[in-house]
Amino acid sequence: MVFDSLRERMGGHDNLSPMQIAHNTLFTAKEKIDLLHQLKAEVTSANANGNDVGFSADEIDAAIAEVRQGAENDVGADTVLKGDF
Repeated sequence: MVFDSLRERMGGHDNLSPMQIAHNTLFTAKEKIDLLHQLKAEVTSANANGNDVGFSADEIDAAIAEVRQGAENDVGADTVLKGDF
């Protein structure tokens, strides 16, 4: 499940949020959007089952919009490993 592996990449359970993914310099804009879409699907499924994951699909949509806005302004097109830092 992407939710668990993302949580581990972000340093643990308490550190995962859509905006942290949107601002993470280790992912390209495309990777961020892909991850956020996967996360949104899992959050929507969890909410349908009555589980609260700590943030809503609307927060994920806002993070996706921010990544897209940044991509339009050529921010986050490369990862930090490619010199975007």
